[in-house]
Amino acid sequence: MLAASLFFATMAVCVKVASAWFNPAELVFYRGLIGMVVMWIWARSRRETLRTRYIGMHSWRSLIGVLSLGAWFYAIGLLPLATAMTLNYMSSVWVAAFLVGGALVAWNPRTGAAVPERQGPLALTVLAGFAGVVLMLRPTIEQHQVFAGLIGLLSGLLSALAYLQVMALGKIGEPEVRTVFYFAAGSAVAGAVAMTATGVSPWDWGHAAWLVPMALLASLGQWCMTRAYSQGATLVVANLQYSGIVFGAIYSLLLFGEHLPWLGWAGMALIVASGVAATVLRNRAAPDAPGEEH
Repeated sequence: MLAASLFFATMAVCVKVASAWFNPAELVFYRGLIGMVVMWIWARSRRETLRTRYIGMHSWRSLIGVLSLGAWFYAIGLLPLATAMTLNYMSSVWVAAFLVGGALVAWNPRTGAAVPERQGPLALTVLAGFAGVVLMLRPTIEQHQVFAGLIGLLSGLLSALAYLQVMALGKIGEPEVRTVFYFAAGSAVAGAVAMTATGVSPWDWGHAAWLVPMALLASLGQWCMTRAYSQGATLVVANLQYSGIVFGAIYSLLLFGEHLPWLGWAGMALIVASGVAATVLRNRAAPDAPGEEH
């Protein structure tokens, strides 16, 4: 998971640089196209088949994942890297919000039943996470970047939905390479369709050079992440994912000279703390709850 987080953060650097010349639809397309080739070669080298009986599940996972990816790429291009990374990692808090919301919907006060156990502390972590979002978005509002901030927040919400499907695919025994391949295929198709509306940027080989490491790092990150959740302890892995925010913050400071105000850093810390707390509480309340994935 540490390797996956480093790969994703480094991929985000490539996306931020490449976004100066390519729109989000193009980035999603090239990320998917190159990722398909990489995963096909990987599968061939391991003599694994890419055929699946669960094309419907892969299609739904790809649809939600591609929407999340496009939203994240858009946010990376317009926001400080540390901010875009943190808003995307709100997904753990969103999953906790889903669990709390589901428990409240199922609760019937007319029967005199008590509110489900542990939902109170879990709800507090959700509120703390959204308080962190407010703190992080304040600098973006001052810089007239509120729309990009909301799109970054949306990427985390969509990621949380995609996680549910990733866990379901893992439970039915789909290998990591197959899951990553079909997501890459979905990205290529969706990116190509979106490009018919957004257009295609002028091609320059120097600028295009950023597309290859972007796609390679994304594929490696997804493979590492998928393997971590299928082989490791979910609670430990889910908490280690927040190292991606640390890597993103380091890149943001050292490579782009981006300086967040203290409210932004406070919001980031609050989101990380609430995400870790939500993961721990969620594991106790629902041990089969999903982990994290991008």
